[in-house]
Amino acid sequence: MSHRPLVAMTATTLTAATLWYTATPNGEAATTTAATTTATTATAIPSGLNAPYLYLGWGNPPSPTKVMSATGTTQFTLAFMLSDGTCNPKWDGERALTGGTDAAAIKAIRKAGGDVTVSFGGWSGAKLGEKCTTVAKLATAYQKVIDAYDLNSIDIDIESSEYESATARKRVVAALKTVKKNNPGLKVYVTFGTGPAGPGTAGEDLIERAAAQQLNIDGWAVMPFDFDDGTSDMVAATKSAVKGLKDVVADAYGISSAAAYRRVGFSTMNGVTDSADETVTVSDFKAMVTYAKKRHLARVSVWSVNRDRACADGAEATASDECSGIDQATYAFTKTLAGYTG
Repeated sequence: MSHRPLVAMTATTLTAATLWYTATPNGEAATTTAATTTATTATAIPSGLNAPYLYLGWGNPPSPTKVMSATGTTQFTLAFMLSDGTCNPKWDGERALTGGTDAAAIKAIRKAGGDVTVSFGGWSGAKLGEKCTTVAKLATAYQKVIDAYDLNSIDIDIESSEYESATARKRVVAALKTVKKNNPGLKVYVTFGTGPAGPGTAGEDLIERAAAQQLNIDGWAVMPFDFDDGTSDMVAATKSAVKGLKDVVADAYGISSAAAYRRVGFSTMNGVTDSADETVTVSDFKAMVTYAKKRHLARVSVWSVNRDRACADGAEATASDECSGIDQATYAFTKTLAGYTG
């Protein structure tokens, strides 16, 4: 249940976008350039609502502006922001926060009319939630990234040891409370693993802690894949996992089911996942997005743009960092996601 490379991973999350835009009715870009497309179809939808993950550290990453032009998307979740071994944020824990390839990509996306959500965490690497040993230090680390890119949204992709640690979960919640207070209007999403029936004990604890502190997360998102239990109907599993998440959020915050659905979402993995018997087809993803529209989910994403293409040499049914392992049109998942406006 992770956002992770299939061969070798370091881990991170992305920043959320400043503006969201709709595509033309068929999901195609309205013109040949992303800048023109966004200028003519700009619509105020929540930052981070439909931003697919893009990872620049491996997986033969595509040009984000070319993806924008081809699909109509204007939002990306850039992964991942990690610790450099101390309470200092760096891309993948290695690349400089500003001035490098990641910063250049963000600049290009924004110049073309789009924006990004920065994702903190991921499966591998040193997590800020653990390396920053106090709430104040962690909040400062988050703020450093927010200020560096003048972000409108962030994604806390809490996994592995950071997710399993009650101390880290408590620290993350408290730090986000500070971040929310100091950044009015900032969208904050929290993403974590799940079972087919919904969040496990750690996920429930995370939500209950946030509710107890009156921390209003804009979107709790589960990752309904990598179940490792023989699950094969990924559409049904996604719906049941989101329903389970909704139930926990509704109970913790004391709100209705309809209101809770508007505060939850999911991030799936396109194509062949890391688990045997799991495959998310383009048709599956379209059904998931249709479901999201019916429930007005707060966030829908996919891991990842890097994988949103068929494998070379007919290498289907193989998990890969840079292709989906299924027969598909290039960027078919991203194009479908671009049509999701809540």
